[in-house]
Amino acid sequence: MPALAARETLQPNRRGVLPDSVRPYRIRWRYAVVIGLVHVLACLALLPGLFSWTGVVACVLGVHLFGAGINLGYHRLLTHRSFRTPRWVEYALASLAICSLEDTPVQWVAVHRMHHAHSDDVPDPHSPLVTFLWSHLGWLLMVNPGIDTLSFRERFAPDLLRDRFYFTLEKHGYLQVAIALAQVPIYFLAGFLGGWLTGGIDEGVRLGASVVVWGVFLRIVLVWHITWSVNSLSHLFGYRTYETGEGSRNNWLVALLAVGEGWHNNHHADPTAASVQHRWWEIDISYYEIKLLEALGLATNIVKPRHLRAGHEVPQ
Repeated sequence: MPALAARETLQPNRRGVLPDSVRPYRIRWRYAVVIGLVHVLACLALLPGLFSWTGVVACVLGVHLFGAGINLGYHRLLTHRSFRTPRWVEYALASLAICSLEDTPVQWVAVHRMHHAHSDDVPDPHSPLVTFLWSHLGWLLMVNPGIDTLSFRERFAPDLLRDRFYFTLEKHGYLQVAIALAQVPIYFLAGFLGGWLTGGIDEGVRLGASVVVWGVFLRIVLVWHITWSVNSLSHLFGYRTYETGEGSRNNWLVALLAVGEGWHNNHHADPTAASVQHRWWEIDISYYEIKLLEALGLATNIVKPRHLRAGHEVPQ
């Protein structure tokens, strides 16, 4: 592909323009309340009594594990079909993603496919050419009938709606809520048992609460902002290897935090590829995890990047 075009020349008509379907402006209260409440609960991690190294470890490991539900499950597997797994692995990854409170599999996939179809153009649900805050968070807080209807999901994610598991989750919203809430007592019980065995019931309650605050609420907030940074930072800051007709960029910081997803220009140049590592130093840990699944016999039909499929070199 030819080398770069400056981001300022991309979709100049889009700058500051919201999707037409957002008007008239209305707050999406269900999302606003949940996002606000979880952020408030995550701030409990600032209380000295709720600090524990067990909670910190649960948070760090959880960011990676549950983040893999988004990166591997929702994104590379369900949205782009970059590889195949047995159904139970696919459903397990989707369940991890649900625990990150980033919407149902069908809705997430449909929105992301629409993003690729109209990236940085007016219909794009979360382009930073509106504003940074809009792409990072604002688009989730506003009612947008253009992405909130059954016809939208049928258009962009018909394959998932044909699957009984995903259709059931979409039809019965309480099931997703139940999956997400189930992690709270599980984390509390794990922390409580550890604290009880080492320091009695009071320590058990304290450690259980600490593990919930750090391992669930703070972890969810961190996964949110890491995911949202792919939409915002990776369409504003970084370098471009490919001319893709929109503002995607390779951002090393987002790539580090999102274990590869920040090589976003590479991804937009070749969305179906399982790997976004086009140069040796563009480390893509998510792809290495796909290869690990392959070594375990749990991943097949892994799509290589286009330049490898065609025998071409990456543009310098």
